[in-house]
Formats: sequence, structure tokens, C-alpha cells
Amino acid sequence: MPARAVRGMSAPPEVVFSTATDPHRASAWLPEPLRGDGSPAAEISGEELRARWGDADDWSAEIRVEPADSGGARIQLDLADGSGGPGPDQLADEALTNLAREVADNLQAG
Repeated sequence: MPARAVRGMSAPPEVVFSTATDPHRASAWLPEPLRGDGSPAAEISGEELRARWGDADDWSAEIRVEPADSGGARIQLDLADGSGGPGPDQLADEALTNLAREVADNLQAG
């Protein structure tokens, strides 16, 4: 069963989504087995602000970004750990913490 983490961010949903799906930033926030070689997510739906990553070892991540109050965003991450090891909930929380850091860096750079 996938772990689920939900977080709010004060950045606009489109900024959060474009940061999350930027292949150059993915290695900074996705768990190690999903970081890949800098290629984009396996599935991206820009209209729904939804993206999915997966690998051959049954790891997968799906992110959904929705508008929230005051122009911010609500992010939901579902993370499946193919190894069946402990801690997928912690990994999902850490991934969103790292994504928040990347979004802040993206906003400061732009």
C-alpha cells in the first residue's frame, strides 16, 4: 500500500508543479530509486497538475498539485516502496520537505 503525504505550500500551484516535474530538480527531491538519469516523469498531465514516476523495481511516486487558499498549493504525494522496506511514510514526508526547498530555491532564482 502506498504511503501518502500531504503538504501546503505558499507558492502558486503551477510553480510547484513545474519545479516538481523539472528533470534537473527531480534528483533533489525524489527518493533515490526514482531519481533516474535526468529524464522527465513517465507520465505528466499538465492540465490536472499530476505526474507519475516509476522504475523497474516497483518503486513509484505520483504527485498531485491543487490550488489552495491565498494563492498557495496543496500537494499530495503517493509513494510506493518496491522493496517493501520500512519507512515509506517517512520517505514521502522527506520528499515533500525536499520539494518545498526546491520550490523556494526556484522562486528566489526567478
